[in-house]
Amino acid sequence: MEIKHNETSSKGSFYTGDKKAPLAEMTYSKAGADTIIIDHTEVSDELRGTGAGKQLVSAAVDYARANNVKIIPLCPFAKSVFEKVKDFRDVLK
Repeated sequence: MEIKHNETSSKGSFYTGDKKAPLAEMTYSKAGADTIIIDHTEVSDELRGTGAGKQLVSAAVDYARANNVKIIPLCPFAKSVFEKVKDFRDVLK
């Protein structure tokens, strides 16, 4: 599954499928130059149970590591992934 990244000056998203109608999407807001806040994750019924949501969080973790950014997971789904996957916790703020 290809995870794509879209970013503006204050917000961003990781998604799969079409940008205007993604099959799965996780959105975030920037909180300064070195922090993002994951605020929402949504997976279509078509991809539910395939691990798509976890792949979105993984893409955010890769992005954070590559860009020296920390993550605050306000989204309950993203927060649960961070609780389950210890290897992702190095990017938590």
